[in-house]
Amino acid sequence: MKIVIVMGSDSDFPVVEKSVEVLKKFGVEYDVRVMSAHRTPFDALEFAKNAEKEYELIIGAAGKAAHLPGVLAGVSCLPVIGLPIKSSTLDGMDSLLSIVQMPSGVPVATVAINGAENAALLAVQILSVKYEALRIKYREYKEEMAQAVRAKDAALQERLK
Repeated sequence: MKIVIVMGSDSDFPVVEKSVEVLKKFGVEYDVRVMSAHRTPFDALEFAKNAEKEYELIIGAAGKAAHLPGVLAGVSCLPVIGLPIKSSTLDGMDSLLSIVQMPSGVPVATVAINGAENAALLAVQILSVKYEALRIKYREYKEEMAQAVRAKDAALQERLK
């Protein structure tokens, strides 16, 4: 199993790095690439046309006009998760709206602005349909989260006594 994270700019990497950490935790192979829907459109199109030869899913991270995830989804048959990056005076709303407002027939699953962890977790969930071992790891992850919340609740209750 292998996914690719495609960023519109290397300045997106501080956000994307959180996706990388999650993928490492789950043992998912990944590549990280820089391509621009505007500055290297032919490269992005060519990459998207051939992505399914090597990958099972694409995370497209982009800021401002944020057309990259949509361009990748328009060409590839792979699932695309859009990761809007907060990179302008509009606090990332421009990125979010650019990614989430896809035309009918060209879906892009979209997470929150700078929601890199959730982008990777959604990728893990999608891949877990095919890979049972990944589904087991994800189930364990959810149980760890639940245990952490229960521990915080118990600590708070103890403190309030």
